[in-house]
Amino acid sequence: MNPAIEVTDLRITTTDGATLVDDVTFAVDDGARLGIVGESGSGKSLTALAVMGLLPPGLRAEGSVRVGGVEVLGAPERTLRGIRGAAVAPVFQEPMTALDPLMRAGDQIAEPLRRHRGLRGAALRQAVRDAIDDVALPDPERVAAAFPWELSGGQRQRVAVAMALACRPRVLIADEPTTALDVTVQAQVLDLLDRAVADRGMGLLFISHDLAVVARTVDRVLVLEHGRAVEQGDVRRVIASPAEPYTRRLVASARALQDALDAGRGNPS
Repeated sequence: MNPAIEVTDLRITTTDGATLVDDVTFAVDDGARLGIVGESGSGKSLTALAVMGLLPPGLRAEGSVRVGGVEVLGAPERTLRGIRGAAVAPVFQEPMTALDPLMRAGDQIAEPLRRHRGLRGAALRQAVRDAIDDVALPDPERVAAAFPWELSGGQRQRVAVAMALACRPRVLIADEPTTALDVTVQAQVLDLLDRAVADRGMGLLFISHDLAVVARTVDRVLVLEHGRAVEQGDVRRVIASPAEPYTRRLVASARALQDALDAGRGNPS
């Protein structure tokens, strides 16, 4: 079987010739968890957008991006619509911008179910309730009837996760999914993603600037610096003995932050 995602020699450039991502190669198999980590501007999110065929106007992608064996780069929009939601599904950083503020939450969850699974009527309404149940939101009827602005940040992110999981994609792409949430809610959302991926056997492509979050979430990690892959491997090995100076700086920064948090809580280092 083809890898769920297979990226080879990905290069993303602007119309004026600037290179934003250069020669990035990785794969995500069914059930595998890959993290892409790097500082702001390292090309993490652009790489994820390229996988879904969602690069903004003015950017050009070269190389190869295959999802379930289907080439994404250069594919017609009709092909891409069939891939998004069914083969790969995203969870973005800020659910208030990812969700349509003028649509009720239930209608937004229903959209991919209608498009990809052909559900209608009572079957569709039940699938929406099931999707809300799956992300541990109480009172599915109330949540389904609510507009995004009537929900808390954590509830909105769970609705976004429910939308992504509704059609049981082969890979979930989570791009900084907890950055806008407080620490307690962050942990809850990460636990939710962990259970969903494990229970369904799907792959996970997890994008973050936070190496500590990546370490608890994935098995392998790809480190990007200024759009180039500088290191890739087992996440525990990379953190324990980083080979590249940039990775060593990221690890040192993550450890310093954790030490500061522990000191603030009165915990021993």
